[in-house]
Amino acid sequence: MARWLPSAPLLALSLCAALVLPGCSVRKLAINSLGNALASGTSGFASDEDPELVAAAVPFGLKTIESLLAESPRHRGLLFAAASGFTQYSFGFVQQEADYTEDRDLARATELRERARKLYLRSLRYGLRGLEVDFPGFEQRLRADRAAALRPCARKHVPLLYWTGLSWFAAISLAKTDSELSADQALAEALLRRANELDPGWDMGSIQEFYIAWEGRGEAVGGSYERARERFRQALGHSRGRRASPYVGLAESVAVAQQKRAEFEELLGQALAVDPNADPDQRLSNLIYQKRARWLLSRADELFVE
Repeated sequence: MARWLPSAPLLALSLCAALVLPGCSVRKLAINSLGNALASGTSGFASDEDPELVAAAVPFGLKTIESLLAESPRHRGLLFAAASGFTQYSFGFVQQEADYTEDRDLARATELRERARKLYLRSLRYGLRGLEVDFPGFEQRLRADRAAALRPCARKHVPLLYWTGLSWFAAISLAKTDSELSADQALAEALLRRANELDPGWDMGSIQEFYIAWEGRGEAVGGSYERARERFRQALGHSRGRRASPYVGLAESVAVAQQKRAEFEELLGQALAVDPNADPDQRLSNLIYQKRARWLLSRADELFVE
C-alpha cells in the first residue's frame, strides 16, 4: 500500500488549470497530461508521517480524479489512480476504523464496513474500466472465459490487475450475504493469479502479501497454511524487510488460525520493529500496519484460547 495519490494542493491546482483552459482540445490535453503524471509520478502522501492528516486529505484527491475522469473517461492513468486510490483509502481509513470501533460501537462499525464495501465496489468499477481501455468488452469476456480474457494481458497491466482483483476480493469479504457478489470470487482470483504469473515481485511483493491471506483461509476451504508461509517468505524477500505488512498478514491469518500465540507476538513485534523512516516511500503504509499490529496485540487474549 505504498502508492498513494499526489498531494491535495497539486490536484487542486491541476484541476483548476485543466478545467478553465479554453477550448476542448486544449483542456483535454491538460487533463490527459495530468492523468499521465498521476499514473507515473511519486506520491507525496506515501511518505507522510501523519496518517490522520492523509485520511482527511485523500477524499479531496479522489473526488478530483473523478472530476477529471468526467472530462476524459478512458484515460488509463486516471482510471488506475481511481482504482488504486479508492481501495487504499477504504482499507487504510474506513475498514480498519470499523475494526477498531467495533468493541465500543457495533452500529458505527457496521456503518463503516458498509461504506468500505461501497468504496471497494467503486474502485472495482474503475479498475474494470481501465482494463476495458486496452481490452474492449473485458468484463463480459472475463465472465465467459477467464483464461481467454486474461491471456492478452502483459506485464504493464499488472498494477491494474492487482488493484481490480484486490478491490473485488475486499468487497466480497464485506458482503458475505450477497450471493451474487460472492459468485464473482473466481473472477477476482483469476485477476490476481494472472498478475502473479506476469510479475510475482511487483511492488515489493504486494501480490505475495495478498496470497498470505488467501492461503491463510486454511485447508478446509482450499487454502494452505504451508503455502501461506511460503508466500510470506517470498514477500519478505521482495520487500527486503522494509514493510510491516507481511508480518501483520501472517500473524493475523495463519498464527491466529493455528493458535500459535508465541509466533503471533513475535511476528507483530517484528512488524513494530520496522523503521518507518528507513524507506520514505513506505512510511505511511508502515505506520498504518504498525497501528494494526498494536491493536492486534491488545486483543491477544481474545484471539487465543489457551
